[in-house]
Amino acid sequence: MKKRLLPIGILIISIALLLFGIMRKEYIEVFRRGILICLECIGIG
Repeated sequence: MKKRLLPIGILIISIALLLFGIMRKEYIEVFRRGILICLECIGIG
């Protein structure tokens, strides 16, 4: 039973943190940085 609690607990915490990041609109910053890095890699940015 203890072996099943750890993965379930980690999953619950992960989902909670994911939802928290979505509520704070952190995904916008992640996409912005990803675009800038990609543009730098191909020499445009």
